[in-house]
Amino acid sequence: MIELNQITTLFLAVALYLLGMALVNRIGFLNRFLIPAPVVGGLIFAILALVLKTTGIVEITLDTSLQSLFMIAFFTTVGLGASFKLIKLGGKLLVIYLLLCGVTVFLQNVIGVSFAQLFGIDPLLGVMAGAVSMNGGHGGAAAYGQTIEGLGVSSALTIGMAAATLGLICGSLTGGPVARYLIKKHDLKPASGEIEEYVEKDEKPIQERSFMIQVALITFSMAVGTYLGDLFTNVTGFVLPSYIGAMFVAVIVRNLADRFIKGTVNMKEINLIGDVSLAIFLSMALMSIKLWEVADLALPLIGIILIQVIVIVLYAIFVMFRMLGKDYDAAVMISGFLGHGLGATPNAMANMSATVSKYGPSRTAFLVVPIVGAFLIDVVFSAPIIIATINLFK
Repeated sequence: MIELNQITTLFLAVALYLLGMALVNRIGFLNRFLIPAPVVGGLIFAILALVLKTTGIVEITLDTSLQSLFMIAFFTTVGLGASFKLIKLGGKLLVIYLLLCGVTVFLQNVIGVSFAQLFGIDPLLGVMAGAVSMNGGHGGAAAYGQTIEGLGVSSALTIGMAAATLGLICGSLTGGPVARYLIKKHDLKPASGEIEEYVEKDEKPIQERSFMIQVALITFSMAVGTYLGDLFTNVTGFVLPSYIGAMFVAVIVRNLADRFIKGTVNMKEINLIGDVSLAIFLSMALMSIKLWEVADLALPLIGIILIQVIVIVLYAIFVMFRMLGKDYDAAVMISGFLGHGLGATPNAMANMSATVSKYGPSRTAFLVVPIVGAFLIDVVFSAPIIIATINLFK
């Protein structure tokens, strides 16, 4: 047996991320479907570990104790991005889109749990194949996978990662064709104007003082949030993961800063910290999964994901499209919704970019979808619904 210590495991996670990045840049399939670099690198190591173990050559054990630190840091940066002024900027349509996305979170959990029970597997594994991995992507799968495994359900992390990967591919495959179908069927045309995406402008270079202020905001939110999460769990008996507490504290910190200390939050630096944290924690999560534990669950998992895709596509066409106005902007938003509703926000942006490059611009879609997909859906709906479902079946 080979045992890697904490520092060596951290180095390996970074190295696997760089390997994954190189492969994504060179392999068309990985690039086209926006498969994250840490997922690619981490899976390569997980497969290697599987081969080495099953052939009896050697078993590799990892010290992933730093994974929780990076995971909490990432979710905290998500919370710091949740500015209330963005909701006001998006207006009524943003609220409608957010509510419709909230319904999908509920639907995905119902589908996951129901069919898990039908297939005779633990309902909590159905949660992992529901909104956790569909709306939450690999980040959500890694985070909630740890929580559910802590409740005694083995292989939850592996199931979540597999479901998230399948969701990414399905989200990329369905977004463009569904938007094209809606545009053609209803003969939709774009409104005049150019594509505008709301981004907080900050062209200043990263500086040590400002960067450390962002680190202070993140670590403060992490510290308070983890204590609140533990306190909530101890008092109520309901599981509230520490990273959820940190995310909600970060939302409060962000909006208090916007109100009383304007200019304190620098999203360019916050996003950089978030990207690094996500890359490392995902790489650690993927490289530590035990593929040999889930061979018997492959068919039920594929079945659940296929059902998820069919239901969400039908919901997008027959419910969301109508509620969003049945116009060109709605069709483009549907392509983005399928991207992040089955995969992740980068898939949503790629789907919409491909659609508008062929049919014309949609300022509204590029404003609403990133705001909801990147953080509002997680803060407002995903976290409360997923936590409630976990506590219902724990």
